[in-house]
Amino acid sequence: MTSRKSQSAKPDETPPKAVISRLSLYLRELQHLVRNGQQTTSSSGLGQRLGFSDAQVRKDLAYFGQFGHPGIGYRCEELIPVIRGILGTDRGWPVAMVGAGNLGRALLGYKGFARQGFRIVAVFDIDSATIGRVIEGVQVYHFDDLEKVVAAEGIKIAMIVVPATAAQGVADRLVAAGLEGILNFAPVTIALPESVNTVGVDLAIELEQLTFSVVKRRRG
Repeated sequence: MTSRKSQSAKPDETPPKAVISRLSLYLRELQHLVRNGQQTTSSSGLGQRLGFSDAQVRKDLAYFGQFGHPGIGYRCEELIPVIRGILGTDRGWPVAMVGAGNLGRALLGYKGFARQGFRIVAVFDIDSATIGRVIEGVQVYHFDDLEKVVAAEGIKIAMIVVPATAAQGVADRLVAAGLEGILNFAPVTIALPESVNTVGVDLAIELEQLTFSVVKRRRG
């Protein structure tokens, strides 16, 4: 293996989304290894823990450079900041959330966001009983204050946690306010300009994927 300081082997090639998804998994596993006192790992060791081949791990990382050491493998505490830099989480990201219902409140209580560099700094809603409250240390504002708060906090990323019927209108307002990335928890596809990135999280779909795997295994 060559030095981790080598530059990307494919500087003009955009990695597939699946590669970026696996990078996040590699990062979580490396962080877990460090917490358990393990200093190094290998492509086979990392892949085995996550259900990937060692060749897949090496291929994914090769999109961005060569990071291993001969006879050692990967030094966990060296590779973690490299992957964080690739993912853009080597700095803090202020995040807005629209929707302070049950799911929104549960997400506010999730500590994993902060550990990965994401800090929810404002929540927006239209419920008069919720506006003005502080939930998990985060102020709830009226949705009418969106543009003002987004500008003041320098927010570029938002979560949509509203009913499906309201999601597109919320998305349009976020785009108009200058948001560049939207994580959509509403069970509906939203239309956005190409300049805005979106990721949809439909929990029912995730469960359907899980039941498919369970049924397939039983039939096999």
